[in-house]
Amino acid sequence: MAKKRESAWVKWVVSRIVRFALWLVTKPEWKGTEHVPAKGGTIVAFNHLSVLDPLTVAHFLYIGARRWPTFTMKDAVMNIPVVRSVARSTGQIPIKRGSADAVKALEEVETALTRDGSSVIFYPEGTCTRDPNLWPMTAKTGVARIALSTGAPVVPVAHWGEQHLLPYGEKKPHLLPPRKKIRFKAGPPVDLDRFRDQPLTNTVLQEATEAIMADITALQAEIRGEEPPAEPFDMKKARQAEREAAEREENGKGEAQGKNDAEA
Repeated sequence: MAKKRESAWVKWVVSRIVRFALWLVTKPEWKGTEHVPAKGGTIVAFNHLSVLDPLTVAHFLYIGARRWPTFTMKDAVMNIPVVRSVARSTGQIPIKRGSADAVKALEEVETALTRDGSSVIFYPEGTCTRDPNLWPMTAKTGVARIALSTGAPVVPVAHWGEQHLLPYGEKKPHLLPPRKKIRFKAGPPVDLDRFRDQPLTNTVLQEATEAIMADITALQAEIRGEEPPAEPFDMKKARQAEREAAEREENGKGEAQGKNDAEA
């Protein structure tokens, strides 16, 4: 399990490399670290802005909150030899979606929380936000399921600034001075009491997920000093709207062509 895979010296080396690299390019500001329990199994839920923010998230948790970061990460990342070796040596948990291995990985997450007392990082959205203004979007229910099945607290954390370091969709990071200000704010554990001891139905999981994301969004609104949207961006609905718009455009072209042919 996670503790057995961890290597103290690899953790020491990795933490110092990441700290030095981030010191060169970022100016972190951390608030609310007292809300992260000093020990015991804890789910730490973050919004997702950039493919680089796992580094700033790990920095916040390890240095700011004094907890070792355990990520649930896409199995594809484990295909990179060096990354695979480091991930295994530092207790990270790969998840292969849509397979029997995913069930095994979720069992490993539960063990990390209940037996090993780990602090496990989750991005409930599952990917970088596609909201045009970078607000947290709708999320998957996996975090709520694990929280309710294990009883582990969910600490919501919002952050802002990584989009200036590497915007989603770009490949080249913006590393030139000045250092980018990265702000984090953690809140008290999400109140999930009303969902506990209930059957884990889709409705219960969805409502619990919405509660988690509402707390993360409220924290980001405080960081930004802005009002979040009334409803979070829904990537599925956006894609459906794009498909319908494309179909309407295609149908419009067909009707116009038919009219031209008839006139000819």
